[in-house]
Amino acid sequence: MNITDNELPENNGQDPFLNESDRLIASDRVEGTAVFGPDREKIGTVQNFMVDKVSGKASYAVMSFGGFLGIGERYHPLPWDALTYDVELGGYLVDITREQLENAPNYGANEEPWGDPEYGRRLHGHYGYPYGL
Repeated sequence: MNITDNELPENNGQDPFLNESDRLIASDRVEGTAVFGPDREKIGTVQNFMVDKVSGKASYAVMSFGGFLGIGERYHPLPWDALTYDVELGGYLVDITREQLENAPNYGANEEPWGDPEYGRRLHGHYGYPYGL
């Protein structure tokens, strides 16, 4: 269905497709959100997230970790269930330590791990979450 500008509902000048609620957030607002460890110290930021094509549910938050100015940066997928949004922190809280991240399955900018069907199992196993894809 196409909606023309004349058909947009009143919304105080905001784009109606970007509206959020207390429980929903637009995908582009998740990217760049801080991730905090159990000590409430920032350990990284959400680079993007992976959505299961069949269920439509988020499966992983891919967190950028390490590096300096994008050099040497590694990407660490976290099972989506590992993240809890903390309003006070304004970011996601995880029960994962920096040490766990350093030893976790990860990949670089020019690598594509998702073609390996066992990658998700290893990831979930490392963090102790059941693999349900």
